[in-house]
Amino acid sequence: MIILETKGLKKYYGEGESLVKALDGVDLKVEQGEFVSIVGTSGSGKSTLLHMLGGLDYPTEGGVLVDGKDISSLKEDALAIFRRRKIGFVFQSYNLVPVLNVYENIVFPVQLDGNQIDKGYVDKIIKTLGLETKISRLPSQLSGGQQQRVAIARALAAKPAIILADEPTGNLDSGTSQDVLGLLKVTARKFEQTIVMITHNEEIAQLADRMIRIEDGRIVTGGGKA
Repeated sequence: MIILETKGLKKYYGEGESLVKALDGVDLKVEQGEFVSIVGTSGSGKSTLLHMLGGLDYPTEGGVLVDGKDISSLKEDALAIFRRRKIGFVFQSYNLVPVLNVYENIVFPVQLDGNQIDKGYVDKIIKTLGLETKISRLPSQLSGGQQQRVAIARALAAKPAIILADEPTGNLDSGTSQDVLGLLKVTARKFEQTIVMITHNEEIAQLADRMIRIEDGRIVTGGGKA
Protein backbone atom coordinates (compact mmCIF):
# COMPACT_ATOMS: atom_id res chain seq x y z
CA MET A 1 0.00 0.00 0.00
CA ILE A 2 1.32 3.44 -0.99
CA ILE A 3 1.37 5.69 2.10
CA LEU A 4 3.25 8.65 0.62
CA GLU A 5 3.26 9.95 -2.94
CA THR A 6 4.28 13.07 -4.84
CA LYS A 7 3.08 13.93 -8.33
CA GLY A 8 4.97 16.42 -10.48
CA LEU A 9 6.14 18.24 -7.37
CA LYS A 10 7.74 21.62 -8.03
CA LYS A 11 9.00 24.38 -5.76
CA TYR A 12 10.34 27.54 -7.39
CA TYR A 13 11.75 30.64 -5.72
CA GLY A 14 12.20 34.05 -7.36
CA GLU A 15 11.54 34.82 -11.01
CA GLY A 16 13.27 35.69 -14.25
CA GLU A 17 17.04 35.43 -14.06
CA SER A 18 16.78 34.91 -10.29
CA LEU A 19 14.50 31.86 -10.62
CA VAL A 20 15.64 28.92 -8.50
CA LYS A 21 14.08 25.51 -9.17
CA ALA A 22 14.53 23.88 -5.76
CA LEU A 23 12.28 21.01 -6.86
CA ASP A 24 11.63 20.48 -10.55
CA GLY A 25 9.06 17.74 -11.10
CA VAL A 26 9.51 15.11 -8.38
CA ASP A 27 7.51 11.87 -8.63
CA LEU A 28 7.94 9.64 -5.61
CA LYS A 29 6.13 6.67 -4.05
CA VAL A 30 6.77 5.19 -0.62
CA GLU A 31 5.04 2.04 0.60
CA GLN A 32 3.73 1.56 4.11
CA GLY A 33 6.45 0.16 6.37
CA GLU A 34 9.35 1.24 4.14
CA PHE A 35 12.47 2.93 5.48
CA VAL A 36 13.61 5.25 2.67
CA SER A 37 16.62 7.55 2.64
CA ILE A 38 16.95 10.58 0.37
CA VAL A 39 20.56 11.54 -0.23
CA GLY A 40 21.98 14.59 -1.93
CA THR A 41 24.56 17.31 -1.61
CA SER A 42 23.86 20.75 -0.18
CA GLY A 43 21.51 22.59 -2.55
CA SER A 44 20.24 19.41 -4.21
CA GLY A 45 16.67 19.99 -3.02
CA LYS A 46 16.47 17.29 -0.36
CA SER A 47 15.55 19.63 2.49
CA THR A 48 12.95 21.38 0.34
CA LEU A 49 11.48 17.98 -0.52
CA LEU A 50 11.25 17.06 3.16
CA HIS A 51 9.47 20.33 3.89
CA MET A 52 6.95 19.56 1.14
CA LEU A 53 6.41 15.99 2.37
CA GLY A 54 5.86 17.25 5.92
CA GLY A 55 3.45 20.02 4.98
CA LEU A 56 5.87 22.66 6.29
CA ASP A 57 5.63 24.57 3.00
CA TYR A 58 3.38 24.63 -0.04
CA PRO A 59 4.54 23.51 -3.51
CA THR A 60 4.54 25.80 -6.52
CA GLU A 61 2.97 22.99 -8.53
CA GLY A 62 2.05 19.34 -8.07
CA GLY A 63 0.70 17.41 -5.10
CA VAL A 64 1.74 15.55 -1.96
CA LEU A 65 -0.46 12.68 -0.81
CA VAL A 66 -0.06 11.35 2.73
CA ASP A 67 -2.26 8.39 3.65
CA GLY A 68 -4.43 9.19 0.62
CA LYS A 69 -4.90 12.88 1.53
CA ASP A 70 -3.57 15.65 -0.75
CA ILE A 71 -2.00 17.87 1.89
CA SER A 72 -0.95 20.51 -0.65
CA SER A 73 -4.63 21.47 -1.01
CA LEU A 74 -5.25 22.00 2.72
CA LYS A 75 -5.57 25.45 4.29
CA GLU A 76 -3.02 26.30 7.01
CA ASP A 77 -5.18 25.44 10.05
CA ALA A 78 -6.31 22.11 8.60
CA LEU A 79 -2.76 21.36 7.50
CA ALA A 80 -1.41 22.03 11.02
CA ILE A 81 -3.93 19.56 12.49
CA PHE A 82 -3.18 16.93 9.83
CA ARG A 83 0.56 17.37 10.34
CA ARG A 84 0.25 16.93 14.11
CA ARG A 85 -1.83 13.77 13.75
CA LYS A 86 -0.29 12.07 10.74
CA ILE A 87 3.36 13.15 10.48
CA GLY A 88 6.13 12.60 13.01
CA PHE A 89 9.35 14.62 12.80
CA VAL A 90 12.87 13.79 13.96
CA PHE A 91 15.19 16.79 13.58
CA GLN A 92 18.97 17.11 13.72
CA SER A 93 18.67 19.49 16.68
CA TYR A 94 16.32 17.14 18.65
CA ASN A 95 13.82 19.97 19.43
CA LEU A 96 12.99 18.64 22.89
CA VAL A 97 11.20 20.89 25.39
CA PRO A 98 13.92 21.70 27.97
CA VAL A 99 11.57 22.02 30.98
CA LEU A 100 9.86 18.65 30.34
CA ASN A 101 11.37 15.34 31.38
CA VAL A 102 11.89 12.46 28.95
CA TYR A 103 8.45 10.89 29.43
CA GLU A 104 6.68 14.26 29.20
CA ASN A 105 8.55 15.06 25.98
CA ILE A 106 7.57 11.73 24.44
CA VAL A 107 3.83 12.08 25.12
CA PHE A 108 3.68 15.86 24.54
CA PRO A 109 2.36 15.70 20.92
CA VAL A 110 -0.38 13.23 21.94
CA GLN A 111 -1.49 15.49 24.79
CA LEU A 112 -1.30 18.56 22.55
CA ASP A 113 -3.85 16.93 20.27
CA GLY A 114 -6.11 16.11 23.25
CA ASN A 115 -5.81 12.36 22.73
CA GLN A 116 -5.58 9.57 25.28
CA ILE A 117 -2.05 8.27 25.79
CA ASP A 118 -1.64 4.61 24.88
CA LYS A 119 0.54 3.86 27.89
CA GLY A 120 1.30 0.26 26.92
CA TYR A 121 2.42 1.35 23.44
CA VAL A 122 4.54 4.21 24.80
CA ASP A 123 6.14 1.88 27.37
CA LYS A 124 7.09 -0.54 24.55
CA ILE A 125 8.72 2.32 22.60
CA ILE A 126 10.63 3.45 25.68
CA LYS A 127 11.88 -0.09 26.33
CA THR A 128 12.83 -0.67 22.68
CA LEU A 129 14.88 2.53 22.66
CA GLY A 130 16.52 1.74 26.02
CA LEU A 131 15.14 4.79 27.83
CA GLU A 132 13.56 3.05 30.84
CA THR A 133 16.05 4.50 33.34
CA LYS A 134 15.95 7.98 31.81
CA ILE A 135 12.24 8.86 31.83
CA SER A 136 12.49 11.32 34.74
CA ARG A 137 15.54 13.16 33.41
CA LEU A 138 15.52 16.52 31.67
CA PRO A 139 17.03 16.83 28.15
CA SER A 140 20.02 18.72 29.58
CA GLN A 141 20.90 15.60 31.61
CA LEU A 142 21.14 13.41 28.49
CA SER A 143 23.83 12.81 25.87
CA GLY A 144 23.18 13.74 22.24
CA GLY A 145 22.44 10.13 21.33
CA GLN A 146 19.99 9.79 24.21
CA GLN A 147 18.23 13.00 23.23
CA GLN A 148 17.82 11.74 19.68
CA ARG A 149 16.34 8.49 21.02
CA VAL A 150 13.78 10.60 22.91
CA ALA A 151 13.02 12.48 19.69
CA ILE A 152 12.44 9.17 17.89
CA ALA A 153 10.18 7.96 20.71
CA ARG A 154 8.20 11.21 20.55
CA ALA A 155 7.73 10.83 16.80
CA LEU A 156 6.47 7.26 17.24
CA ALA A 157 4.17 7.96 20.20
CA ALA A 158 1.41 9.63 18.19
CA LYS A 159 1.25 6.66 15.75
CA PRO A 160 1.70 8.86 12.66
CA ALA A 161 1.26 7.69 9.07
CA ILE A 162 4.90 8.61 8.33
CA ILE A 163 8.00 9.77 10.18
CA LEU A 164 10.26 12.32 8.49
CA ALA A 165 13.84 12.40 9.76
CA ASP A 166 15.91 15.47 8.84
CA GLU A 167 19.65 14.68 9.14
CA PRO A 168 18.88 12.79 12.40
CA THR A 169 22.53 11.92 13.02
CA GLY A 170 23.99 15.28 11.95
CA ASN A 171 25.00 16.25 15.51
CA LEU A 172 26.25 12.81 16.54
CA ASP A 173 29.63 11.08 16.27
CA SER A 174 29.94 8.15 13.87
CA GLY A 175 29.55 5.43 16.52
CA THR A 176 26.46 7.03 18.06
CA SER A 177 25.06 7.67 14.56
CA GLN A 178 25.20 3.95 13.76
CA ASP A 179 23.50 3.13 17.07
CA VAL A 180 20.70 5.67 16.55
CA LEU A 181 20.10 4.58 12.94
CA GLY A 182 20.06 0.95 14.03
CA LEU A 183 17.41 1.76 16.63
CA LEU A 184 15.44 3.76 14.05
CA LYS A 185 15.37 0.68 11.80
CA VAL A 186 14.43 -1.64 14.66
CA THR A 187 11.58 0.59 15.84
CA ALA A 188 10.33 1.09 12.28
CA ARG A 189 10.02 -2.66 11.79
CA LYS A 190 8.70 -3.42 15.27
CA PHE A 191 5.98 -0.76 15.12
CA GLU A 192 5.35 -1.09 11.35
CA GLN A 193 6.29 2.53 10.84
CA THR A 194 7.14 4.28 7.55
CA ILE A 195 10.25 6.45 7.68
CA VAL A 196 11.68 8.90 5.16
CA MET A 197 15.11 10.23 6.11
CA ILE A 198 17.18 12.88 4.38
CA THR A 199 20.94 12.91 4.76
CA HIS A 200 24.09 14.00 2.95
CA ASN A 201 25.90 10.95 4.38
CA GLU A 202 25.88 8.04 1.93
CA GLU A 203 27.07 5.53 4.52
CA ILE A 204 24.09 6.42 6.72
CA ALA A 205 21.73 6.47 3.71
CA GLN A 206 22.65 2.90 2.79
CA LEU A 207 21.23 1.61 6.08
CA ALA A 208 17.72 2.28 4.72
CA ASP A 209 15.66 -0.25 2.75
CA ARG A 210 15.87 1.99 -0.31
CA MET A 211 18.09 4.93 -1.19
CA ILE A 212 16.89 7.78 -3.39
CA ARG A 213 19.34 10.23 -4.89
CA ILE A 214 18.30 13.80 -5.65
CA GLU A 215 20.29 16.28 -7.76
CA ASP A 216 19.30 19.78 -8.91
CA GLY A 217 15.74 19.32 -7.66
CA ARG A 218 15.15 16.05 -9.50
CA ILE A 219 15.26 12.41 -8.45
CA VAL A 220 17.97 10.65 -10.43
CA THR A 221 17.82 7.16 -8.87
CA GLY A 222 15.52 5.13 -6.67
CA GLY A 223 12.30 7.16 -6.93
CA GLY A 224 9.94 4.33 -7.83
CA LYS A 225 9.29 1.19 -5.82
CA ALA A 226 10.53 -1.78 -7.87
